Amino acid sequence: MKGIVFDEFLQMVEKTFGLETVDTIITNSDLPSNGIYTAVGTYDFNEMVELITNLSKEINVPAPELIHKFGHYLFDSLLATHPEVVSSYKSPIALVASIEDHIHVHVRKLYPDAELPSFKILEQDSDKIRMIYASSRGLYMLAKGLMEKTFEHFGNEVNVDYKLLKEDGTEVEFLLKQVG
Repeated sequence: MKGIVFDEFLQMVEKTFGLETVDTIITNSDLPSNGIYTAVGTYDFNEMVELITNLSKEINVPAPELIHKFGHYLFDSLLATHPEVVSSYKSPIALVASIEDHIHVHVRKLYPDAELPSFKILEQDSDKIRMIYASSRGLYMLAKGLMEKTFEHFGNEVNVDYKLLKEDGTEVEFLLKQVG
């Protein structure tokens, strides 16, 4: 997993729960990196699992909820650093539909060895999109948070339904319906 994701996660933890919490979760985790990440570095995904698990224990919030909140945070951060990626889209459906063919292409230019999830569009019209998320990491709640914030960015509400196609969350069907 790219270091930028670790950096953003730890920044979210610091802004939301304080620097002491960041220190606590790093101290309580067995991290080969010692909790030191560079944006372009690549780190074992298990380090993220440990950080999330220890944050969950520290603040008594379930890990899936924390991952979901991180998706919200990450959208805002990515928007601040790469507004050009979002500005060319007129609707949240169009942006979400472009994940595979545009956004991930942009990410691969910046981080050629990034392991990204895949999104297969099954159905799309002006107010809904149905797709399959697939990733060996099973971070579908992160994807859900990113998608929700996409709609919020465009001033729209969305209902997000999902069903696990694989119990471990490595394959999930999403249905996003724009409200109103």
